[in-house]
Amino acid sequence: MDEVATQDTVAAAELRQLIERIERLEEEKATLQEDIKEVMAEAKGRGYDTKAIRTIIRLRKKDPNERQEEEAIVELYKNALGMV
Repeated sequence: MDEVATQDTVAAAELRQLIERIERLEEEKATLQEDIKEVMAEAKGRGYDTKAIRTIIRLRKKDPNERQEEEAIVELYKNALGMV
């Protein structure tokens, strides 16, 4: 087998491995998304506001300084619009 054919075979095998890994991760992601959906349904069934829960989760992911800055801007806008 010549060198180019060997490189093509190696590249194809490597590409296949990468794609298979991504496919496995996509399957895991789908499973996790389904688990999250079930937990949210449980929270809703217990009377919690799932929109508020999603907001809290989004806020907890942020850096505290970034979160404080965002909250300050929202308060400023609410004040400007007479919403407070």
